Amino acid sequence: MLCRIAGGSETAEVETDMTNQPRVLSILADLVRINSINLAYDNGRPEAEIAAYVRQFFESVGLETWEQEVAPGRPNRIGKLPGRGKGRVILEAHMDTASINGMTIPPFEPEIRDGKMYGRGSCDTKAGLAAMMDAVASLHEAGQVPPCEVWLSTVSDEEYAFTGVLKLCEGGLTADAAIVAEPTELRNVVATKGVLRWRIRTRGKAAHSSKPHLGVNAIEHMAQVVLAIGAENAKLAAQTPHPLLGPGTLNVGVIGGGVQVNFVPDGCAIEIDRRLLPGERVADVLAHHERVLDELRARIPGFDAVQEEPMLADEALETPADSPVAATAARVLDAMGLNGAAAGVPYGSDASKLARIGVPCIVFGPGSIDQAHAAVEWVDCAQVVQAAEFHRRFLMEFKA
Repeated sequence: MLCRIAGGSETAEVETDMTNQPRVLSILADLVRINSINLAYDNGRPEAEIAAYVRQFFESVGLETWEQEVAPGRPNRIGKLPGRGKGRVILEAHMDTASINGMTIPPFEPEIRDGKMYGRGSCDTKAGLAAMMDAVASLHEAGQVPPCEVWLSTVSDEEYAFTGVLKLCEGGLTADAAIVAEPTELRNVVATKGVLRWRIRTRGKAAHSSKPHLGVNAIEHMAQVVLAIGAENAKLAAQTPHPLLGPGTLNVGVIGGGVQVNFVPDGCAIEIDRRLLPGERVADVLAHHERVLDELRARIPGFDAVQEEPMLADEALETPADSPVAATAARVLDAMGLNGAAAGVPYGSDASKLARIGVPCIVFGPGSIDQAHAAVEWVDCAQVVQAAEFHRRFLMEFKA
């Protein structure tokens, strides 16, 4: 049924009865209703409940599924659509979502308003998952057998530590292509930035603030580190950008130090986010920043700083635009009247882990990253429907 709700100074139509919607939107609504906030965040839940929904859905249409345990209560759930020949295609989507802190709409009460579905995960990335589920099920129901076997792999823990996709990649997994669901606005994404996050600590000497000359101020020394990182970011911006991804970037996102105002602080720490381009290696980036610290050690008396082991390290993805997976996606999108040109995005995903074990990957899905993790998260319903159609066509066209 349709109801009217307040929307600022206006009212808006809200669809509360999903039975009149395309099945893919009903699936998406069901997924949004399930709290699958990553356990690393407030109000987090293990992915078991959403994995059970995926299992029940595939069993209801007669498809085989199985489970991989990632951690207690945190499984991957894989469904298989048989193919008529050799080869395998992996459709992969994560089940977990970001935190709901700061949201200004009910996170687990999906509603359609003005052609958009609202709720946590509606964009990132339950819309992509719903499109994959509907596509695989509809092919099976119609008796259409794709050239390659299809694995729909729903994985845990993408939003924090990538443990789900790493588990999926164990045991000699092979495939001829993979599509990883993320909000790309239906673009054929062949390149994504990598990410390196690590901590630098400066170590000083405590003293009373009335005699600061007796101490070594770790915060003042960290200020020099932060300035040096700013200079490094400017150098990155001045370099020739990647044609699809732009420049690499550096950002100091967290800083903390000191005990109380009348102490000379003996410790300070920052957390850094470095976005990597294809070809950049984590070890090389860390070695470069150690040389930056060496320059400060040589210039500043008493300067003492250490780099800690990375909290997260994931190198970039770059799949050739003429590879079978990217070229097939381009043809399908062009045939649908969409833009099949190869594209890049500045964020990372599970795709880079699959690529590292030799599975050619693209990233694709409905919605925009601008709506992911937002206080008001939503996805364009028409894009969700189009994404399901894309997957159906891709699976029937791709050949190993």
